[in-house]
This record gives sequence, C-alpha cells and structure tokens, in this order.
Amino acid sequence: MKKIYFDNAATTPVDKRVLKEMLPYFSDDFGNASSIHSFGQKAGAAILKAKDIIAQFLDSQPEEIIFTSGATESNNTVLKGLFSDYKGHLIISAIEHPCVLETAKFLESKGVEVNFIKPEKNGIIDYRKVLKAIKKNTRLISIMYANNEIGTIQPIGKIGKKLKEINQHRKNKILFHSDAVQAAYFLPMSIKRLRVDFLSLSGHKIYGPKGVGVLYVKKEIKITPLMHGGHQENSLRAGTYNVPGIIGLGKAVSLLSGLAHQKSIDKIKKLRDSLIQEVLKIKGASLNGDLDTRLPNNANFLFKNVEGESLLLRLDMAGIACSTGSACASGSLKPSYVLLSMGVKQEDAHGSLRVSIGRDNTQQDVDRFVRVLKKEIKKLRKFSPFK
Repeated sequence: MKKIYFDNAATTPVDKRVLKEMLPYFSDDFGNASSIHSFGQKAGAAILKAKDIIAQFLDSQPEEIIFTSGATESNNTVLKGLFSDYKGHLIISAIEHPCVLETAKFLESKGVEVNFIKPEKNGIIDYRKVLKAIKKNTRLISIMYANNEIGTIQPIGKIGKKLKEINQHRKNKILFHSDAVQAAYFLPMSIKRLRVDFLSLSGHKIYGPKGVGVLYVKKEIKITPLMHGGHQENSLRAGTYNVPGIIGLGKAVSLLSGLAHQKSIDKIKKLRDSLIQEVLKIKGASLNGDLDTRLPNNANFLFKNVEGESLLLRLDMAGIACSTGSACASGSLKPSYVLLSMGVKQEDAHGSLRVSIGRDNTQQDVDRFVRVLKKEIKKLRKFSPFK
C-alpha cells in the first residue's frame, strides 16, 4: 500500500537536485568556510553564491542575509536581540508560531510589554488593530506572513506600508519582522514590497534540508547577537558555517521561480480545491480560516463530534500522514491555540485536522484520502459522547 504524505507544512522532502548540489560539501569540498586556505576559500565562495541567490530572491543585498539553523533561531534572534535590555513594547499576533509566541512570553516575564493581537473569525489579522496597538515605546511588530496551521495569509504589505507612514513622524522608529516560513514557496517575497526590516525562512519547508535557515536583517540595523563567539555573519551569528545545508538552501531557493515552479503551485492548488470540495460534503465538516486568502497547499478542517488526535492516528494506520496543527506543538493534547483565538469553542477545536499538500501528491491521493476519511469519521462518531 502506497503511503500518502499530507503534512508538507511540517516538512518537505529534499529535492533530488538540492541533494546533488549538497553532496560534494560533505566529504570532497569539506573545508571550514572561515579558513583562509584554499579548502576554506572554496567553501566560502559557495556560501557567498548562496547569499547572492537568496538576496536576489528577496530583492535585498547579500550582506543582509544571515544564515541560521532555522526560523526558530532567526525569530529568537530578532525578538531577544531587540529586547536584550527587557524594555519597551512588542506587538505580535496571537496566532504566531510557538517560537515567536513563547519568546514573546519569555520577554514579557522579564518586563517587556507585549500585545497579542487576535485574528478575526476568518483567521486573518486586522491590520488596523495592529496599528491601533502602537504606543510611544513600541519597538517591534512581528506578524507572520502566512499561518502554519490554517494557512491564512496576513496583510504584511499593508502593515509595512502604514508603518512606514507612521515612522515618518516618530523619533524612535518601529521595526517590522515577519516569519515567512510557510509563505516562501507560494507567495511574493520581495522585501521592497513587504516593507519589513527582518524576515525569517527555513530550508525544510521549500524542499531543502533541515537545520538551516535565513534571517534577513535590513542594512544598518543593529541587534544584540543571540550567540557570541566567532566573527561569522558580521559577528551577528557565531559558529562554524553549515556549508552543505547552506548550499542546499541556496539551491532550493533558486528553484522557486520560473514556469515549472508556477505549474507546481497551480497543481497543488487544484488538488487542494478538489480536496476541500469533497471533504466539505461530509456532515458536520467545516473549513477553518478564510477560503480564498490562504496558502494554495493548506486545508484545515473541523469535524463535529470527532476527536482530532484519534482521527489522526486512524489515518496514519491507513497509511495517510496529516496533522492536527503545528509540528512543534504536536506533543500537546491541548486544543489548537490558533483556533481558540479565532473564537472556536474548545470542544470543537479538538476536532481539527490539517491537510497540507505537496508537489508530489496526486489526484489519486486526494481521492483515497477522502474515502478513508469518510470511513474513519463514521467509526469515530459511533463512540462520540457528544452525539
């Protein structure tokens, strides 16, 4: 029986072209990129090439690209780096990834004032509420580009535009950060269009390797490093370069353009639309988040009188991998904080299922998923105490 992977929001498989690009840097071109001899220079040159590729993708400058271990480190670097004195005011959304939410809560425990902006019922943040929350001591606004659970796309460009107007009349400029991990494969990523000062990416969401990411830092902005040590990345991110990972990330980013990439997105969206149409025919099924303003690969459902974890396990036993929410929160039996913040009742929030389609999926996968889903939901509802 062929297994079906419908959890691409958690991670994607490494593209064979990416792996091929990485392989020489594990054993043949193994030099430390910080060394001045020829081995190191070869690795260093490959890193600079990756920076050029990513800078072009983001419409930024190569020196503004900082390599990290992933978006968790990137996000922590921005928030902790700007609030290293534990003073000032931070605005984030209530539906941020745990690595932003928990960092904000940590800063709050140390004295930073934090506003958590709840989304509307459709899972989209009202940009006017973000702007209304601004105070004299506001130092940073951090709003994700697209939500990792329900896939809703947030008005980053609009916030950035309005913030630029507000900053013209402020002595202490408010900086703007966006966790763009889920958006990178599908949405426009021009820094000039988004008007952000910081942006975070991860390789493993775009068919690149795990354990490597990017932090874009606008030129001339100074933040306190998260880690101290060597001189790497203009002393902002100490530590030996993960050369194979960086090369892989650069290659993965280089594939995010052109006709083939657009065809991939179109195919994924067509499958996702087909899946949503069929699943919503199930009695008691509803879609979490806005139908239109969402990522092309995401479908997040709520099933009345069904326990999400039980459904997830039954699907897995049938050879279908899905999720109930963020992979970083999968060890928790609590209902999704994203759904609760949207006003979903706690007992209903337990019945959620996230399906995130990838470029290797087929219509046959969708058809089989729907058949199995209907069967398993029928079984689970027989034992539901809420019938």
